[in-house]
Amino acid sequence: MVENVVYPAYFDADRSRSEGRRVPMDLAVEEPTVDEIAKAVQQVGYDAVIEREKTYSREYEPRGAVVVQGTEDTSKNDLVQAAAAYIGILRE
Repeated sequence: MVENVVYPAYFDADRSRSEGRRVPMDLAVEEPTVDEIAKAVQQVGYDAVIEREKTYSREYEPRGAVVVQGTEDTSKNDLVQAAAAYIGILRE
């Protein structure tokens, strides 16, 4: 089974692309949480497991990560972009 690990930094409006943000600014949010990311990933149709002790390689403080399972047919970029769109909807 293919797994992808998704970090809050990918969606963080306070980060630049070189600091790890993977979505455009119009999809980025302030202080994204692993709970929001997990909900968004589940809305897209994948299983999500929250790992609260993980730390993104470009950060010092652990903010956790979401392990997404069953993504054989989807690129990581497509997964991140779809999750970002749902995070924006969840915050409305």
